[in-house]
Amino acid sequence: MADIARHHLLGSGRPWERPDDMYVTPPPWDIGRPQPAFLELAESGAVRGRVLDVGCGTGEHTLMCAGLGLDATGVDLAATALRTAEAKAREQGRTVRFLRQDALRLADLGELFDTVLDCGLFHIFGGEDRSAFVGSLYSVLRAQGRYFMLCFSDQQPGDEGPHRVSQDEIKAAFADGWRLDFIEPATIDITTDPDGVRAWLVAVTKI
Repeated sequence: MADIARHHLLGSGRPWERPDDMYVTPPPWDIGRPQPAFLELAESGAVRGRVLDVGCGTGEHTLMCAGLGLDATGVDLAATALRTAEAKAREQGRTVRFLRQDALRLADLGELFDTVLDCGLFHIFGGEDRSAFVGSLYSVLRAQGRYFMLCFSDQQPGDEGPHRVSQDEIKAAFADGWRLDFIEPATIDITTDPDGVRAWLVAVTKI
């Protein structure tokens, strides 16, 4: 989720000028474990093949995939978060890659993946950036590859935090070249609220 430079998240009131600014102190989404919705997906076998964790932050979902024996790569713009992720990998003895890479330019990796995971990145993009992000995802997924995301839901009360995404916005973003598999209510766990925040769990397939 660290792959953004200017953003107010979850009522923290901090405008971040650089990705690394978000990790001066632990951000609310850095919970020290995988999000339950993604862990359930991974353990069900839905996450498979070569996996790219986009906006990986400190690497919990990349490491989760590596722990299941998958070929896992995490990308982010926050060097501080990536260093933490690499330290976790060493401590856990995981074979995994972490790369500093712009999520809007994933084609620059020159690689293809079977699965892309995204916890909390999609909802920070709007307009042309959102279209560019979806195109960037398309460029690195194999045919029939799947993209799973957790994004902030328009069912979340109040107006603090990132943009609240509606189901219609999700459907519009993935209207061309994708098959929408499901949109389900979910929760993003955070450190500042025991109830977490309301989210959409989404799966789409590249066609």
